[in-house]
Amino acid sequence: MRTPHPPQPPYPPAPGPDAADTDARLAAVLREPAETEDTHAVAVLLVRHWDPVRDYAAICSASSEKAAAVLATAAFDKVLGTLRRSEPSAALRPQLLVTVRDIAKAWSTDQRVSTLLPEPRKPVNGREMRTSKVTAPENRILAARAFQAIPAEAQCLLWHTEVEAEPISSPAELLGMDTDTALAELEQAREKFRSGCLRAHTELAAIPECRYYSRLLDVPIRRGGALLPDVQRHVDECRHCRYAAEQLGHFDGRLGVLLAESVLAWGARRYLDTRPGRRRPGPTPAPAPAPAPAPAPARSEPSPVPPRRHSGPGRHRHLPRVTAAGMRSLLARDNSRAVITGMGVGSAVLLAGLLAASLWPDTSSDAGPGLPGGAASTTAAPGSQAPTDSSTFPPSSTGISTSPLRTRLRNAAADLCLDFQDRTPKAGTATKLATCSSATSQQWSYESDGLLRSVAEPGLCLDSHADDGVVALGECAGRKTPDAADVRYDLTLQGRLIPRWRAELAVTPAAPTGGSQIVVKIRDESAEQVWLIDSATASPASLTVAGAASRPSRTGAGVTSPPV
Repeated sequence: MRTPHPPQPPYPPAPGPDAADTDARLAAVLREPAETEDTHAVAVLLVRHWDPVRDYAAICSASSEKAAAVLATAAFDKVLGTLRRSEPSAALRPQLLVTVRDIAKAWSTDQRVSTLLPEPRKPVNGREMRTSKVTAPENRILAARAFQAIPAEAQCLLWHTEVEAEPISSPAELLGMDTDTALAELEQAREKFRSGCLRAHTELAAIPECRYYSRLLDVPIRRGGALLPDVQRHVDECRHCRYAAEQLGHFDGRLGVLLAESVLAWGARRYLDTRPGRRRPGPTPAPAPAPAPAPAPARSEPSPVPPRRHSGPGRHRHLPRVTAAGMRSLLARDNSRAVITGMGVGSAVLLAGLLAASLWPDTSSDAGPGLPGGAASTTAAPGSQAPTDSSTFPPSSTGISTSPLRTRLRNAAADLCLDFQDRTPKAGTATKLATCSSATSQQWSYESDGLLRSVAEPGLCLDSHADDGVVALGECAGRKTPDAADVRYDLTLQGRLIPRWRAELAVTPAAPTGGSQIVVKIRDESAEQVWLIDSATASPASLTVAGAASRPSRTGAGVTSPPV
């Protein structure tokens, strides 16, 4: 017969985190009226945080051990008083240290404090503190702003593991988490902090051009590679982006230095040296010195954002005044093959597409010819028909199919194709470079009004204006909606994808390697910004010349053009 009470194991259960003893819970107790509980909470918080707070107070104090103790006590009194009046915080350690610094700064300018301390020479590092900034230096502003923006739990995890160099069990106990959960939360905290730095770089950019370099800085630095040459040139000239790159570089093993200098500012390196977790045998890599501030060179502001297509004069045009009759005449010449070949890789398909575009009448004020540079005549050729749908156009009398151009987009520099990252695409899914294949995720439909639609998910289009310069999938917008230009592009004969919402930019990979994110950046003449029209397989939606032979000719690697 079973005993109703089975015997207990010969060893006690492993202790787990006690939610009642977390910093946030102890801070909340301070607001309760029970004096006994208040005393217990204060005692636990003092035991946990006294040593590091006193160590930093000693750095800020130049008179005696007692002066450091007085400074640390004053900081505890102020922070605990704040906790009694407001919401509890889960990141007490950095809050206490910053309070020590602020009190030391105030005391350094108050001569009355000198008479109250054991050694009335200088209560703290008087002249040094008076002449030093106690806020984040210019080359740490992004990190300081990002740290303040992340949740208190993330601050606690980052500070105790990166600055204090404590095992993950320490912040896990302070937060009432098990170690596995704390490790997962720590990884998320690092990503939130990094994203916050990138967001701050965008928000604090002095000139609009800098905003488009955030991802171009992030991707290669994250992978440990070199910046693209044109990005490096910009970084050399722009102090804001140079400081951003330097701060992002600390995420590779030197995050503690970045956090301490961003939050404490004053005495950060000396505080790091006092931490027991950092006193390990073997050489410690010295943090890279912050670049000296240099005056930014004079630069002109980028030209204003051009008006949308047909919204007024001055619209940027890539192929001005090309009429349908002129294009048909060009194709009908005896030397048409030489003309097409001489126009460069990928131009033959675009030339045929332009003829089709020239036959599409412009029947609305905000719609225009949809193929590269769309400056064809808006007068329809005799025998052509008006489009009946935004995605389906009837064949014209010339024999050119006026269906949307269905194609892959192959990057000229990387020889890789435009793809999206997830197999189940949705709005917000990032795009990337991938090995070219027949996958539908690499098939794109370029429509008459410049809309670039995913063949795999027809309700989604390529959105270049959604997330700090990162090109992602977004909901396809109608031609008359406010965000219509975000998913529409001019495709030039040179193979550049120009966002309709800003003509100075071009769609490009962050790096010419597989898996690189697709971004927008300032236009240049680099091959990274060239996209080749690449028909992987024949399809009814492809632009073809009526009566052409069935076997296509090749004008370049990965580019298929119709024979003439």
